[in-house]
Amino acid sequence: MNRNVKQISIYVIILLVGIYAGIKLSDFLLLSSSNKDIKKFIDVLNYTESYYIDTVNSKKLVEDAIKGMFNGLDPHTVYIPAVEQQASDEQFRGNFEGIGIEFQIIKDTIVVVSPITGGPSEALGIQSGDRIIKINDESATGISNQAVIKKLRGKKGTPVKVTILRPGSTSIKDYTIIRDKINIYSVDVSLMYNDSLGYLYLTRFSETSTDEISEALKKLQSQGMKALILDLRNNPGGYENQASKIADFFIDGNKMIVYNKGRLESFNEEYRARKTYPYEKIPLIILVNRGSASASEIVAGAVQDWDRGLIVGETTFGKGLVQTPILLNDNSAIRITVAKYYTPLGRSIQRDYTDKKKYYDEIMNRDEEESISHVESKSDTSRPEFKTGNGRIVYGGGGITPDYTIEPGKETDFSLELRRNNAYYQFIRKFMDNNSGRIKTDYGDNLKKFIGEFDISESILSDFINFTRSLKINFDPVSFNKDKDLIKVRLKAFIARDLFKDIGWYSVLLRADNQFLKAVNVLSEAEKMLNKN
Repeated sequence: MNRNVKQISIYVIILLVGIYAGIKLSDFLLLSSSNKDIKKFIDVLNYTESYYIDTVNSKKLVEDAIKGMFNGLDPHTVYIPAVEQQASDEQFRGNFEGIGIEFQIIKDTIVVVSPITGGPSEALGIQSGDRIIKINDESATGISNQAVIKKLRGKKGTPVKVTILRPGSTSIKDYTIIRDKINIYSVDVSLMYNDSLGYLYLTRFSETSTDEISEALKKLQSQGMKALILDLRNNPGGYENQASKIADFFIDGNKMIVYNKGRLESFNEEYRARKTYPYEKIPLIILVNRGSASASEIVAGAVQDWDRGLIVGETTFGKGLVQTPILLNDNSAIRITVAKYYTPLGRSIQRDYTDKKKYYDEIMNRDEEESISHVESKSDTSRPEFKTGNGRIVYGGGGITPDYTIEPGKETDFSLELRRNNAYYQFIRKFMDNNSGRIKTDYGDNLKKFIGEFDISESILSDFINFTRSLKINFDPVSFNKDKDLIKVRLKAFIARDLFKDIGWYSVLLRADNQFLKAVNVLSEAEKMLNKN
């Protein structure tokens, strides 16, 4: 009995050794036939770790190698470290967990710009202008932006104590805030510009964008919207399916919105209009600029190809590549380009990326003439031409060229210095500390009255000039006079934001926005287009 057991054990051992040897042989053959380069990389990494003169960070070496590998591919195939991947996830997921404030650090002090609507800070009565001087009884003076975020964000349901000094009050108050889920809205604002024209600004295409747009459109319609300006300027894109769903709000029938073509058939996909909405027959204008990319270009391209509305602004970025995200085992990620997307007319709007430096520099240095694209000749032999159903010429191979090209207006170096030094916000913060009570008494919740009656007086302007000098900004009287109206608008907009939040901010700024005002002027043409379809 024991001898038989012993023989069986020997046979099992021989069998296991044979299986193991077979696996190793298979691995060797596979390695020798197709993975020699991987072995080469591992050898180099091992030699570097063993022999390099200093201690090396192996993780960084591998990450640098991955980045180097992607350098030979398109600009949008990228490696994303774990920390950046988490921030990216939050941006497109549409929420994070924290106390719910927007803040700035001014002269080493955390200043609340605005409590986020519906967040725990707003619920406790924290206001714009409040100074956070302590976090969990530790001084918050002089800490960095990243340190503030680290201290104030945290798991939903956990407490954080903040000590607040409110301007105009001699007392210091402690608030214990219970962290909660904070929504990051992709619809930055929706408002009625006048009795019939709605305005909607979409900042990204995140998981929640379609739902947000739906709610915003319903609200605007209930307020009397008869036409819409959809602002996609500086919208870098996001989820392709969200772009198709948002385009579907305005495009009728079963019309094509966008389709993808990849090397692998599994990445071929098409998106069509599926549902019927009450916004399919309202005049529509989309605002774009050189910062509008990817999903923004999908929406603008579909609207332009179907003659559904007008595109106003600047030629868009020109990103027509589709990436698939792959999460790695250390929570870092890669995004690999798997397809190109095409507008309904078959336009690929991807720009040439052979020279990656030129690819990004061209956006900054692009000089466009103001024109009516489909009326004036803009012949460019490097870009293929397409014709819409109404006979308008549209272009591929380099972003979405607007139907009306108009520059946003250039600021002087003096104005740019004011913004770079955060002069507007700092001045208005002091101004509102001393005057908010009086202004609230005069205007209450009446934004329309504020827009029509409140003016930045010469006295306020003089105080602002003196304040800029205290920031060591060289006063340039020529530039100041050139930009005087713009400076007054910005100062008024900061006051409006303090009183009426983002609706106040945008309601003021839009009245000095060249591209938006051009869109207002050509609304009648967008209306005529509806009658041709």
